[in-house]
Amino acid sequence: MDVLSSRVLLHPRDPELTTAFYRDTLGLAVYRQFPGGTVFFLGGGFLEVVGTGKAGATPDMALWLQVRDLPATLAELREKGVEPERGPQREPWGLDEAWIRDPDGTRIVLVEIPADHPLRVDVRGD
Repeated sequence: MDVLSSRVLLHPRDPELTTAFYRDTLGLAVYRQFPGGTVFFLGGGFLEVVGTGKAGATPDMALWLQVRDLPATLAELREKGVEPERGPQREPWGLDEAWIRDPDGTRIVLVEIPADHPLRVDVRGD
């Protein structure tokens, strides 16, 4: 299989509310819009809010969004009325994480990778 692109598809109960949350509250840039949906840039991938869902969020799925500065991101979100479900903490695997939820309750894990974490090590060698 040769994957050329990828997206996460969300089918929210209230498409307008959820689109506004990702566009206006989180500030994600719009990649494209079409009748019935909006695709957002999501780092190395895309998030597509499309159609209307019935079930809402599932605890088995979360969005993992790496940010440059977790405290600054949380302060910005608080100014927009978003309180974290779980505040920032260092996880056993060494990442700093905080959790928020979208209007349907989908968990969004905001992650900052500390400067000394192995994910930041240059693996190209000397």
